[in-house]
Amino acid sequence: MGFYKKIKMNVNGKWYAKSVLVMSPVSTEQVAKRIAAESTVSPADVRAVLTALGGVMGDYMSQGRSVKLDGVGSFYFTAVTSKNGVDKPEDVNATLIRGVRVRFIPETRYRGAGKGRVSTRGLSDVDIEWEEWKGKEKGSLTPDPSPNGEGSKEGEGPVVG
Repeated sequence: MGFYKKIKMNVNGKWYAKSVLVMSPVSTEQVAKRIAAESTVSPADVRAVLTALGGVMGDYMSQGRSVKLDGVGSFYFTAVTSKNGVDKPEDVNATLIRGVRVRFIPETRYRGAGKGRVSTRGLSDVDIEWEEWKGKEKGSLTPDPSPNGEGSKEGEGPVVG
C-alpha cells in the first residue's frame, strides 16, 4: 500500500496528492534476507552480490555504457555541464562538465493483448492501492502512528517524495 498526503502548491494555489515514504528505508540486510527466502541463495551470498553491484555498475557506466537489470530497469550516467555554455563548438571540452548524475529508466511491462495492450514503466507488476497518510510529519513533537508501536525505530515519520 502506498501513502499520499494533500499538498497545496504556492505557484498556482492548487492541491495535489504527493507520495509519502513511511518508516525507515529498507536496508541491504532486509533485502538480502527476503531474496534469500525467495531463492536458493544464502543471505550472506546475496549481501555480497548487492554490495559489489554498485561498484560494478559504476565501472560499466564510467565506460559510457548503460546497465540493464532484468526486472528492474536501466541505469546510466549523464553529465551536468556549465549553465552558461560556450559560443563556439571548438570551445566545448571536458572542463565544462561539473558533475555526473545517475539516471534510471524502469523496465517496461506489458499487460493485455492486441489493441488493449498497455505498457507501463515501473518496478511493480501489481497495482498500488493508495491511502491518505494520517500520520505526523518528521520532526513534529507528536509520535507517528506505527504498526510496530509508538516510538519504534521503524515507526519513524514519513518523508515526502
